[in-house]
Amino acid sequence: MAQEDKNKALLELLIGVSREVASALDLRTVLQRLLFAVLQNVGGERASIMVIDDTGKPVDATIIYGKQFHEHTTQQLKETIERGLAGWVVKNRKAALIKDTSQDERWLRRADDEIERTGAKSAICVPLISRKQLVGVLTLVHSTPNVFDQTHLELMQAIADQASIAVLNARLYSESQRTARVMSALAEGAETMNSSLELQEVWRKILHQTMQALQVETVALALIDHLDADLVFHAAAGGNSANISGRRIARGQGLAGLVIQNGRGLVVPNVSVDTRYGEADQFKGIEMRAIAIVPIQSQGKPIGVLEAINPLSGAFDPDALLVMAGLGSLAGSAIQNAQFLEQVKNAHSRYRELFEDSVDPILITDWEGKILEANRQAVALSGFTNEQLHALSIDQLHQVNWDKTGAKFSTLKQKNCVYESTLHLQNGGALPVEVHARRVEFNEIASAQWILRDISERKELDALRDDMTAMIYHDLRSPLGNIVSSLDMMSTLLPNKDNTLHAMLTIAANSTGRIQRLINSLLDISRLEAGHQIVEQQAIDPLVLMNEAVRDVQPNATARTQTLEKKANSVLPLIWVDVDMIHRVLINLLENAIKFTPVEGRIEIGATTNGQSVKFWIRDNGPGIPEADRERIFEKFTRLRGGSRTTGLGVGLAFCRLAVIGHGGQIWLDSEPNQGTTFWLTLPVAQKKTTGQIKRQTGRLTIKPTFTDPQQ
Repeated sequence: MAQEDKNKALLELLIGVSREVASALDLRTVLQRLLFAVLQNVGGERASIMVIDDTGKPVDATIIYGKQFHEHTTQQLKETIERGLAGWVVKNRKAALIKDTSQDERWLRRADDEIERTGAKSAICVPLISRKQLVGVLTLVHSTPNVFDQTHLELMQAIADQASIAVLNARLYSESQRTARVMSALAEGAETMNSSLELQEVWRKILHQTMQALQVETVALALIDHLDADLVFHAAAGGNSANISGRRIARGQGLAGLVIQNGRGLVVPNVSVDTRYGEADQFKGIEMRAIAIVPIQSQGKPIGVLEAINPLSGAFDPDALLVMAGLGSLAGSAIQNAQFLEQVKNAHSRYRELFEDSVDPILITDWEGKILEANRQAVALSGFTNEQLHALSIDQLHQVNWDKTGAKFSTLKQKNCVYESTLHLQNGGALPVEVHARRVEFNEIASAQWILRDISERKELDALRDDMTAMIYHDLRSPLGNIVSSLDMMSTLLPNKDNTLHAMLTIAANSTGRIQRLINSLLDISRLEAGHQIVEQQAIDPLVLMNEAVRDVQPNATARTQTLEKKANSVLPLIWVDVDMIHRVLINLLENAIKFTPVEGRIEIGATTNGQSVKFWIRDNGPGIPEADRERIFEKFTRLRGGSRTTGLGVGLAFCRLAVIGHGGQIWLDSEPNQGTTFWLTLPVAQKKTTGQIKRQTGRLTIKPTFTDPQQ
């Protein structure tokens, strides 16, 4: 009957303990009630309970002496779990009864265990296991040895088993509440920080949110200087924060440097005992007690640090580091967005400066052609006011080349275009301009940019050159003809045995021939640019043209010990051309090849056919032509540079292009740096109607026309 009464009493006790601890969800309340129940029903003078998370780490603890609760420190928990009795119970997951703590190595001796103070004690330590999961350790201590026995141990274990589920539920509830607080703080931080894109305002909001979330005296924000990687404090708030802004910490120095290096935050609960804390971490006028530092992250990389100094409660909350880490990530995104906006504003400002200060008129239009913006030079050159320009469309201001821009600017939307046009002035006048049009983003909208470059001086210069060309041609033509006739006559009068004089006459004849070809090319350029048709055409064997051109340039090639090689099919169809003009085209291309081919180099001229046209090529092994110059060299008065020398008027290739195109053919080039250049040109095949012959007189090609124009 006594045993039944004992069992009944134990059952009532366990039910009472279960009811007491299960009626609360707050973890600290549950722990306190459990400790009171243990002291009241088992005995002892003091008790403690340590809560363990899923990883075996202590997350909370409560200590009671008599009826007074005492605070614990993180260091105490760490020592207990590593070297104390509670740590042994955690590792072995079983209860321990120590009748005399002075005789058991599992007991962690502290100052009050000394003999002159409380001395030896008796202790019980049991695990709290719920659903096979260790959730905590319950310890009961009496100041007198041998007070506790096996009965006390069994009662402690029974109470622990009954209360473990309540402790687990309270811990999970506490964790959920903590997570909710963290998420709430971060959500509020995200909303606040992202409410502005002004950098200074973003800094202010980050500091305010950190101070509110962590309840600290002072907060500070530093960013990495991209020049020397030092940390520079740009903003601070709270007590004596004015002494922080502008402070610089050398790269890798102090706790902040450690945070940047490791990429994760840290909390120093007491700077006076932490050996890592040093001079670099101190701020003038601020007495440091505790500090939390986290990196400000952007795209996975630290760009600065966020510091919280001296919590108002005296100690940082267990979630402080988690909250600060989240705020640091949010701060990184907010700062980066603000910096991007600042960069965009600076870029826009620079663009506006370039736009307004450009020496050329610049206009921005929509895809309907309406003028949206015009710079100062556009106003000055056109004579229209800014308001008048905004009322015009681009085709009212200048003659749009629709072949270049495409109907409704369809081509311009895909690629840039350049053409010459006429700008209509406000006073009714006109001005020649070179138009550079391209697609741009204006105020985040696809638009068209028009640069109208004044080319009136260039046009005047072109006219002057044309006048000079005409003057040279007409003024030199007659006396040059007399020189040629005189040289021919002298060659017939000189004795055949006088080789020296004949050689000198040959040099003179070649030189005058080159002058004649230059003058004729200048005249042909003027005629072809004016749109005149080539009328003096006849059929000619391409091989004859090639042989004649090679014969005329051979002396120059020989002088440079270069090899001239001819390659062609054995039979090529006759071509329908102005013989003298195409002869000069081949001469120009061969002379260019000789000029730019090194001494003892190799030059090749050849031809092939596809039945409709004959394709010629002139290939050298010179330095090649840069890609940027491959179109420009066909322009008039453009000169190629051979080494450090620049020679010629720069009309040879311009004449070649006009002459070949005038015959209905094409001309282009292929070139590789240091591998040489190949010029290609095509000319039409003559359409055969009757047979005929080609004959050669006095060193020049003459043709008896027996073929007709293929276009007739």
